[in-house]
Amino acid sequence: MRITLDEVLAQQKILLLDGSMSTPLEAMGCDLNDPLWTARALAERPELVRKVHLDYFRAGADAGITDSYQATIPGLTERGYSLREAEDLIARSVELFLEARRAWWEEEGRSSGRPMPLCLGSVGPYGAYLADGSEYRGNYGVSDQVLRDFHRRRMEILWEAGADLLALETMPSLHEACIAADLAEELGADYYVSFSCRDGSHICEGDRVEDCARALAEGHPHLRMIGVTYDPVTKTWHGTPGGPDFGDYARRWMRAGASAVGGCCRTVDSHIRQAARSREIYLKLGR
Repeated sequence: MRITLDEVLAQQKILLLDGSMSTPLEAMGCDLNDPLWTARALAERPELVRKVHLDYFRAGADAGITDSYQATIPGLTERGYSLREAEDLIARSVELFLEARRAWWEEEGRSSGRPMPLCLGSVGPYGAYLADGSEYRGNYGVSDQVLRDFHRRRMEILWEAGADLLALETMPSLHEACIAADLAEELGADYYVSFSCRDGSHICEGDRVEDCARALAEGHPHLRMIGVTYDPVTKTWHGTPGGPDFGDYARRWMRAGASAVGGCCRTVDSHIRQAARSREIYLKLGR
């Protein structure tokens, strides 16, 4: 039986998402310099993928994202895997999550009063498969049928393997997002869509964020959330020494009305632990 977003939100009030998969895998010695990126670990170091999920649950995450963002059938078969092996690895991304979830539940989850964490089946854009930065540009120049064929089977596998929601992530194109959303609707799967953006108002292909939200608002009853992500032009990470920590930023989002807070690239379980402490303080004090 699947867990729903509404069930977790009703219990936790504010949903805590997990952080990145790549940063902790690299810290544990995984070489991700590969077109498959983190999906390489599904075949070579599955025990580490399971550990990353488990560490996030222990840190307080109410939901986690499967290691399938770059696990695509064409990407895997081009690296020498058979069709059957490629499909099995995609399903394995959900199985590893569920194994970690069961282990955490028996270890501490059942007695903690926390809900069972949501399994978010990650579906990266066509541009991620190209491994050339196209997920931050869009305008692939391929047909709708190519996009449907690319997304359909992976989404079917993730859903059939037991994902609670499908996470259609970092879509640079409204057109591609609508194709993937329609496929999710055909599956009867709950899902969310996040867009990659060129600035504070436009996604990468140029559509306004508000127009994207408006386009998806009608005719998509299984859509649960819409989000945006931003990739800086320099593609570098920087910050101000001595400034607010991750927990401070998480609390700012909570004060602003966010019902879900979590990490992305470069975040690890310690960041989610900070966010968990911030949620506890916010829910207790209301500020």
